[in-house]
Amino acid sequence: MSISSVTTFRAFRSDNFKYYYAGRSISQFCTWMQRTAVVWIIYSLTHSPFMLGVTVFAEQFPSFLFSFAGGVVADRYDRAAIIRWTQIAAVIQTALLAILLLTNHLVVWEILSLSVVLGIINAFDVPARQTLINQVVQEESDVPGALSLSAAMASATKVLAPAAAGFILEHWNAGICFVINAVGFMLVIVCFSRMKLTPYQKKITDKKIIEEFKEGVVYLKETPAIGYVILMLSLIGLLVLPYDTLLPEVAKVTFQGGAATFGYISGFIGLGAVSGTIMLASLQKNDQLRLYLILSTIVLGLGLICFSQTTHFHLAMLFVVFTGFGAVMQFTTCNIIVQSETTPHLRGRIISILLTAIFGMLPLGSLLTGYASEHIGSNYTLLIQGLLALLIAVVFYRLFNASKKKKTPAPVRELIANEI
Repeated sequence: MSISSVTTFRAFRSDNFKYYYAGRSISQFCTWMQRTAVVWIIYSLTHSPFMLGVTVFAEQFPSFLFSFAGGVVADRYDRAAIIRWTQIAAVIQTALLAILLLTNHLVVWEILSLSVVLGIINAFDVPARQTLINQVVQEESDVPGALSLSAAMASATKVLAPAAAGFILEHWNAGICFVINAVGFMLVIVCFSRMKLTPYQKKITDKKIIEEFKEGVVYLKETPAIGYVILMLSLIGLLVLPYDTLLPEVAKVTFQGGAATFGYISGFIGLGAVSGTIMLASLQKNDQLRLYLILSTIVLGLGLICFSQTTHFHLAMLFVVFTGFGAVMQFTTCNIIVQSETTPHLRGRIISILLTAIFGMLPLGSLLTGYASEHIGSNYTLLIQGLLALLIAVVFYRLFNASKKKKTPAPVRELIANEI
């Protein structure tokens, strides 16, 4: 029996999805190696938890500023071509980082500036990549499974890439990470060029980008069932998910470790994330995704609370597995809900709003988290983030139940009936 005949892996029936999956796997691995290396370098140079927040802000806030444009571009133009261009830009960006590190030219503002460039690249790459998945599967019913498999792969790279980056940082120059990344991004271009997609038909429109983005906002107002999901993710992104900003400090201060310890913590978070997304890929199409969204938020909160209160490293690794499970399962569930329930011609814009929300809140939350850690310590900050996750779960459980009682607009009802 082939792997594609198993329900969880049905999306692999499509050769295009295989190339998509391979390309995204390489891209995610390279991205996480780069993020791990940059965060550790900045912390090693500054020894400041606040600068950890600034580092995350430098990469993710530009994505917030440009994601709305990225969503409109993904709806207007050839998504495969957009991805090829963004990967070329990523090769140049990571090559410049490699040159800086290999020549021992360690200047904080230059490293942060290149992180800003990566954030702009991601603003156009991620909406195109996320919405392209609808074109590379054989059947529409395979989309939720394909999204979950992609998220599982992304989570697996969180296990492997930080650990690999930690090993390289511990034994060699950090520039090696960026050399590997540059080669990896080139391979991504090769993978996407192998896909055989339906020829792109250019869309002719007189509307301006801001007008098209407003259409997406109006759509969310008229469909609160989707709007609440994005609002929930926004609050989690602001108040809870920036917990990973503190991981280098926890590794160094709480567990008296180094780059390898930081890599282990990130790796076990990724291990939990893999488990969550594989479970999502196995769900049937009539499963109640919003219930899983609430439950994953509770698991995230409990994992953070327990992690913040232990100084035993092996026990802490158990708790971060649950943290990773809850965090990534929550984002993946949001993504599946939005992609499955959004009308197709607005999908790129709604995905861009979802990404704008998360990219906008995460950098602000990282600054807030870094500031709080400077004043009350990383463990108390993590504890508060865990408690806030539980509070958000309770509030949105009530909101989701209330939205069920409201009448869903006819077009949305039909779409849900057909796709869910």
